[in-house]
Amino acid sequence: MERVIERFLRYVSVETTSSFESDSFPSTASQLDLAHILKTEMEEMGLKGVTLDDHGYVMATLPSNAGDGLPVLGFIAHMDTSPDVSGKDIKPSIVDYEGGKIVINKDKDIFIDPRLFPELEEYVGERLIVTDGTTLLGADDKAGIAEILSAIEYLISNPEIKHGEIRLGFTPDEEVGRGTEYFNVEKFGADYAYTVDGGALGEIQYETFNAANTEVVVKGRNIHPGSAKGKMKNSILIACEFNDLLPSSEVPAATEGREGFFHLLSIRGSVEETILKYIIREHNMEKFERKKKMIKEIAVFLNSKYGDDTVSLQTRDSYYNMKEKIEEKMFLVEIAERAMESLSIRPRISPVRGGTDGARLSFMGLPTPNIFTGGHNFHGRYEYIPVSSMEKAVMVIVKIAELFSRRENLDS
Repeated sequence: MERVIERFLRYVSVETTSSFESDSFPSTASQLDLAHILKTEMEEMGLKGVTLDDHGYVMATLPSNAGDGLPVLGFIAHMDTSPDVSGKDIKPSIVDYEGGKIVINKDKDIFIDPRLFPELEEYVGERLIVTDGTTLLGADDKAGIAEILSAIEYLISNPEIKHGEIRLGFTPDEEVGRGTEYFNVEKFGADYAYTVDGGALGEIQYETFNAANTEVVVKGRNIHPGSAKGKMKNSILIACEFNDLLPSSEVPAATEGREGFFHLLSIRGSVEETILKYIIREHNMEKFERKKKMIKEIAVFLNSKYGDDTVSLQTRDSYYNMKEKIEEKMFLVEIAERAMESLSIRPRISPVRGGTDGARLSFMGLPTPNIFTGGHNFHGRYEYIPVSSMEKAVMVIVKIAELFSRRENLDS
């Protein structure tokens, strides 16, 4: 099982930060560096049909050793890391956790404190992979890639474990909401799939947010401040007013579970023009539509106050709650539960407070629930992942593949 750790540490050494600002696909060329590494590795493993297309999608096949007639199963993970925190020059280390705070950077006085992250205490006595506090770790989702490939390697080395045809897919740009933009479901060829992109040990997720991105542009008028009375229109102040009109209780730091939010990602501007970028999230579709309506109404109000065309906005839906599609194929969730229980892992079914490639794929005709990688505190410098959770994720993937080879487990 040390292979999964070796793989993971090797993958995180490759910077793959994606970008909201880029119009190219993938949004950053560095993601292709990892794509080429994965292509070569899968070819060396002896997988069939290994491809890397012009958009950066890497796919491969492990042929069935259980005969014909079984549905084709897919496992999917994404190569990019979040632009929220730097993913360059990641310096991971493995610590033996004995309880209390973990000092990850003594010089900068950076530590992971269980008072802030109480779930840390569940891992006393275990080995944890952490960063040096200056970057994220990249377990989201390079842990998923390492776990999938290690599971496939295990199946190859243990041919007595029966499985149907398995398709692997590694995608770019998931973190910026574009991971399936050019994903060819027909070419992938799976009937069902799982993303390995979840958090703590035992997580199974088949509900996501409905999601939208909004860009708000505020136009101002700059006049010398000495003679600005009645003339200046400061777009920065109007932008602040726009944000203040959103409900303060509906932000990420004040919500949990299925509660939605408005999240201000960035604000950039001057007196003449200010741009705010938001993401809107809500599990319930009716509430989702109300949130989008609210943000439009705020723009209308500020235009009536400061003049037409002061505030303009564009809202684009990103993905929808995949629960609608997965509920039609709940045997996928049941198989994941049984796989975990057979390995003495307690399944934890929970809604995703975020999104996965599986959300869009499910609406594209490929039902794709999400299972755990084992990681915690994604998208930040306090990210960590227990070694044992990664090892167990490998065996869960193996077990799911095995259960799929038994026709009585599958939807007719």
